[in-house]
Amino acid sequence: MARMIRIFDTTLRDGEQSPGASMNVEEKVMIAKQLARLNVDIIEAGFAYSSPGDFEAIRRIAQEVEGPTICSLARARPEDIDRAWEALKGAPKVRIHTFLSSSDIHLKYQFRISREEALKRAVEMVQRARGYVDDVEFSPMDASRSDPNYLYEVLEAVIEAGAGTINIPDTVGYATSQEFGLLIRGIRERVKNSSKTVISVHCHNDLGLAVANSLAAVVEGAGQVECTINGIGERAGNASLEEIAMGLRTRKDFFDADTGIRTEEISKTSRLVSKITGMVVQPNKAIVGANAFAHTSGIHQDGLLKEKSTYEIMKPESIGLVQSKLVMGKLSGRHAFRQRLEELGYRLSEEELNHAFERFKRLADQKKEMYEEDLEVIVSEEIAKIPERYVLKGLHTESGTHKVPTATVELEIGGRLAKQTGTGDGPVDAAYRTIAAITQTKSRLLTYVVKAITGGTDAQGEVSVRMEEGGRTVTGHGADTDIIVASARAYLNALNKLAYWASRNTDPAQKVGLI
Repeated sequence: MARMIRIFDTTLRDGEQSPGASMNVEEKVMIAKQLARLNVDIIEAGFAYSSPGDFEAIRRIAQEVEGPTICSLARARPEDIDRAWEALKGAPKVRIHTFLSSSDIHLKYQFRISREEALKRAVEMVQRARGYVDDVEFSPMDASRSDPNYLYEVLEAVIEAGAGTINIPDTVGYATSQEFGLLIRGIRERVKNSSKTVISVHCHNDLGLAVANSLAAVVEGAGQVECTINGIGERAGNASLEEIAMGLRTRKDFFDADTGIRTEEISKTSRLVSKITGMVVQPNKAIVGANAFAHTSGIHQDGLLKEKSTYEIMKPESIGLVQSKLVMGKLSGRHAFRQRLEELGYRLSEEELNHAFERFKRLADQKKEMYEEDLEVIVSEEIAKIPERYVLKGLHTESGTHKVPTATVELEIGGRLAKQTGTGDGPVDAAYRTIAAITQTKSRLLTYVVKAITGGTDAQGEVSVRMEEGGRTVTGHGADTDIIVASARAYLNALNKLAYWASRNTDPAQKVGLI
């Protein structure tokens, strides 16, 4: 029987450290519920001590999300351990994940403590965490650049102190696959009590080796892999969950290992995380990229038509890529709408359902056919809403080959209507300049991305923008069959996020660089 590897998803913690990928509490809860449907084993919901928003997200997820163990990160400090417990307490399955560097580079230049002090603190904090929970994980940060003998000493001590999982991070993505595999083998063979714990790995992708290093560790006995959806995370990102899961599933003959991941949920999860974070998946990304199951070569096409296994080692259906048309439209009722959403895994409150149903009916009037992706966009925008300071009430644009692009925008701001007309280099630019003039904001547009959600000329267009103002960077999203309207919605979504964070006097981008 294949060995089962635990999947520790850190999309909501390390993934959020991607520049501009900060999420609000409702967005985090929404992703966590989808991760539960994906059947991950552990969700690292955040870093409780870092901000009130992270604390609240961890608390909500621990109370509302069923299935996975819910984990909070904590530095090896008493106040961090205590705060993590405050966020997690009362939930059925929880874990505290604490960490401290083990490399001389970090101990000398960052922490400025001796090896002896670091070892003592690591043991004390694991013991403190065990005073609250039975499930404690310890990470020696920068393990791949640590003196192996000192690393073995630290690991043996924290296991003795009660760490049920020891996580080995390749924090800066420095290790090669052979080196990292040998490191895991050394821990298994040289740490006397290693059989009493689960060996985990957390690999970064600075050299593009995160997935390869993680799989090399599995070969050498690692029982848990820490990863993120779409591989997002600090700098070049983390090991990609979908690549780990499908790598083990597809090559079970080699690894003799598998995960409990419900792979049919992979595509949906990837789309949700991409939409909420604004981080577009590159077309040639393994497993979830737009081109992952596309074949252009005539030789390949010929082979596929004769036998799919000639050029496909995985079925698109295995990751949930089958596009099933919904027998729904403008005549569909509220009951059928609710039932279809529940089949897709979404349970909405009455207020959320009412708003989503109104949006569905408006969209159904514009489109001939409705797809699951259309519903996912509607639901995600309703559930993950933040308070709207700026509301789009009307938009009219004019442009042409011999006409100056003009936009007339009407907004509701704090209960009053404001209307203005402006010009720009194109209809989107004109709309954005006019919105900026009405709102009197000084935001800078960093990125602007458009993609079709489904096929056909009546498809919804989805726009993602990344904006910066006053040192804060946020993403905004908007969808509509009219791409100019979608663009305006995305711009206003970002402005509303900036206003929200400013009102809380909190910078969503200020995260501690961690394992």
